Amino acid sequence: MKPRNVLVACMFLLSVTFFAGPAPAADPIVLAPGEKTIVRVHYPNQEIGNKAIISFEAQLLETNYGKGYHLMRVTREDIDRLTAVGLRVEPDDSWPATPPEEMTTEETDEDGIPRYPCYRSVEETFATAEQITRKYKKLARWEDVGDSWEKTAGIGGFDMRVLVLTNQQITGEKPDLFITAAMHAREYATAELVTRFAEYLVENYGTDADVTWILDHHEIHLMLQTNPDGRKIAEDHTFWRKNTNDAYCLEDYDNRGADLNRNFTFGWNCCDGSSGDECSATYRGPVSASEPEIQVVEAYLETIFSDQRTDDWVSPAPDDATGIYIDVHSYGKLVLWPWGSSDDPPPNATQLQTLGRKFAYWNDYSPEQAIGLYPTDGTSDEHAYGHLGVASYCFEIGTTFFQPCNTFESFVLPDNLPALLYAAKVVRTPYITPSGPDASDVSLNMDTVTAGSQVTLTATLDDTRYKKPKGNQGKEPSQYIGAAEYYIDTPPWNGGTGIPLQPADGELDDRVEIVTGIVDTMNMQGGEHLIFVRGQDADGNWGAFSAVFLYIVP
Repeated sequence: MKPRNVLVACMFLLSVTFFAGPAPAADPIVLAPGEKTIVRVHYPNQEIGNKAIISFEAQLLETNYGKGYHLMRVTREDIDRLTAVGLRVEPDDSWPATPPEEMTTEETDEDGIPRYPCYRSVEETFATAEQITRKYKKLARWEDVGDSWEKTAGIGGFDMRVLVLTNQQITGEKPDLFITAAMHAREYATAELVTRFAEYLVENYGTDADVTWILDHHEIHLMLQTNPDGRKIAEDHTFWRKNTNDAYCLEDYDNRGADLNRNFTFGWNCCDGSSGDECSATYRGPVSASEPEIQVVEAYLETIFSDQRTDDWVSPAPDDATGIYIDVHSYGKLVLWPWGSSDDPPPNATQLQTLGRKFAYWNDYSPEQAIGLYPTDGTSDEHAYGHLGVASYCFEIGTTFFQPCNTFESFVLPDNLPALLYAAKVVRTPYITPSGPDASDVSLNMDTVTAGSQVTLTATLDDTRYKKPKGNQGKEPSQYIGAAEYYIDTPPWNGGTGIPLQPADGELDDRVEIVTGIVDTMNMQGGEHLIFVRGQDADGNWGAFSAVFLYIVP
């Protein structure tokens, strides 16, 4: 168990209180023990607002980003914690009895969750995965990896399943990206985002060069519904969060279950970041990994990832550690990485921050270490990193639990697909590759030629794609471009030889450069070829590949 540094924690809370300013005097909110009420929690700036989301996401109902307050359902203890760090808490009687949602005439399709047709039900999500497996047999398999709580209890329930995407005709060791979704039942957009990501990959294989090489050389593992029993309850527009284990909270059936994202083994109950009250939204379970859903996730993590660090709080994973784990939640527009149980930086703090800020460049979210106003413990990303050394993240997508469909389609989906694609690109060496420049806009002056033709290859290399949150310190390793190269068909991890590219303006003297070169097709066989391009910065870091197709015809 990790000891809490009381002095550091107190200094942190004092700094937040000073920054937020003292809470103004107000009539006390009188509540009986365990009684809950709805309040507005006013935050002075987005940095403090984000930390409140991280610590009190179990109590959240909605957020008014324009006016700077959260609506929460809280106990007296919660109110005391909020006011102790200087936040203003006041009663609210305006929140509707049913969740806010956009009621438009076009949102009446019978498919999907009622009034949210863009989101598939648990059964529809599983049916989609089965369809993908049947249609794209070379690329997909749909694996049964365990059972939900209700199925283990013999009262219905679901299989716990993972959709695995890779070109199965190319064998050998491949690095793994594992994404879980809908661990908290009420977070509608999470399962749909990951399902759409799966559809994007299989539908664009063979036509999009980057998707093609990703699935040829990497494996993508997607647990689309991590809490299927709870999700079925939430599909009736209830704010269900936990699983449905009815051994807990016998006196209040609507608050039964355990919080799956407080039940993981590493750091379980270490740091006052969860609850021992069975009726609490953050009930951690009687012991670590007590819930069958978490037993399944932990076992699957150990199946696909090797153990790359010591199970303590200070030993780093090696720089060449492989694999990425992402747990998709909502909401808050945040990219989070360990530790969430302490404000101390993790052993791989620099590497985790660099990749986290790279993700945030793509989805324009706030990249932060996962510590809030108060800690969280027993969480998924902390376990994957702490136990196995895997580069691990939580994406808090969108701005509400029941995200309206037009917002999901227009913002949440297009904002986050590029971030997930980037994760799939750099999964081989996630602690190294994000420090290097991105290759983009890879193009050929002719993409279909006869053998012997000379083709001009052009690409942009960019070493500036990092987003820094307001008020947060830290500098990303952004340098001038130092070199560029391309590979024909065989990337370096399979023994390919790089061919140098040159700066279009004659000199490498900036953080963003256009590079070019001639691809000689004299000895290339007819058919489709992949041209991989990557860049190196002046500090020696090679960045992520991007690719383009070249076709040789008779």
